[in-house]
Amino acid sequence: MLLRLPWLLSRKRLLAAVVIDIGLFSLLYTAAFLYRFGSWPGLSLPVAALVTLWMLSSYVIGRYQVAPVGHGCRVLSLALRTGVVLSLSLGSYLAYFGITVATFGVRDSRGFLVPLLLAFAFLSSISQSLLTRVIRANSQQPHQWLLLGARDTLNVLTNLMVWRRLPANLTMPPELNHLPDLEVDDCAGILVSDFNTLPVAQQQQLLQLQQKGVLVLSLVGWCEQVLQRFPPELLTNADLLRGEFSLIRGTMQLRFKRLGDVMVSSCLLVLTAPILLVAAVLIRLQDGGPVLYTQLRSGLDGKPYPIWKLRTMRVDAERHGAQWVGKGDSRITPLGRLLRLTRLDELPQLWAVLQGEMSLIGPRPERPEFEQDLERQIPHYRLRHLMRPGLSGWAQVNYPYGASVEDAANKLSYDLYYLRNFSFWLDLLILFKTIRLVFNAQGAVPISQESSEP
Repeated sequence: MLLRLPWLLSRKRLLAAVVIDIGLFSLLYTAAFLYRFGSWPGLSLPVAALVTLWMLSSYVIGRYQVAPVGHGCRVLSLALRTGVVLSLSLGSYLAYFGITVATFGVRDSRGFLVPLLLAFAFLSSISQSLLTRVIRANSQQPHQWLLLGARDTLNVLTNLMVWRRLPANLTMPPELNHLPDLEVDDCAGILVSDFNTLPVAQQQQLLQLQQKGVLVLSLVGWCEQVLQRFPPELLTNADLLRGEFSLIRGTMQLRFKRLGDVMVSSCLLVLTAPILLVAAVLIRLQDGGPVLYTQLRSGLDGKPYPIWKLRTMRVDAERHGAQWVGKGDSRITPLGRLLRLTRLDELPQLWAVLQGEMSLIGPRPERPEFEQDLERQIPHYRLRHLMRPGLSGWAQVNYPYGASVEDAANKLSYDLYYLRNFSFWLDLLILFKTIRLVFNAQGAVPISQESSEP
């Protein structure tokens, strides 16, 4: 099952951190419970909620990430983040205890769980720090990937790896005759751009190497495992004809996804209604203009539909017609910049999710005026129309705010990855990553001079 979840396998550090925290808390809780009450602990929903809150807040705040700084700064950063998570978890637990004090049992009392949580925070910080040191000690210079293909393909893939801050450990073998002498430890694997162009003798060599344990991947398989995206210019019609980039309508997963869209969007509309009201008043007071801004966007199968957003630009922002948004665009109001950073301007689109024109997770919808040009310049661009557009997506949580035709192609590469690997669990990961982006105020800020979204 995990082999079909490359995005999960690439997060081994995160999985290890979560398992360590769960295991450590379970051991401490069980030992303390046995010592104090002399019996095994039963299922406690407040305690389960407490542990869940600890893990989610640790992920959102970045406690499970390795800070790219020196050892001393990493320890300080971990201690500060642990303190924030501890304050949030402890505060929430004590607030719940205060509200339900009449129904709380002695086994969930403050005198038992509060000291336990403090001890757990201390030991968890030590274990996470040790985990980081172990991972860094074992992360020696990775072996080279060998590419059997054109030099142009090597240049494209190397640039993509550099952009993602991955080690550019992709090279072409100096002599193909030496392939049979490769051992499992000599390289990370062999990437073949096109198996059909290889001579029969070389295909036999690859089969022998594969039987020895050397990893042999196609171009699509390598992009999925290493880049977690599919550059559209590298995909061929043969790749598409295999059906790996198609989405069968009416499946149980899609119906379950639609049910989740309706339930979550309904709850979010109710919970964020006060925020929308305050934002509407501030927008109105700012310049007296309309609160909402509407546009046509391309939806499922390319069918246009209207979306509504909180207005973040001047009223006359597009008096000269549709245009890209530039970095530091003067048309964006001061309040609009805050709304974009926190993505609060997207909240009215929850109504489109409720109506079925959008989903919570999917490719960001583009304006039809720009798509005509994008389809001419970007291969396989219309594949993104096979999915219902979303408020957030794999491209939005992995790539900065789109700012040009080149950025649109990069975003499409992530959309294609999502199309091939769509699942409930990937949607859940994107949801958590979106929450982390909102928490860190990493919203709609173009990375270059132009952007397609007003």
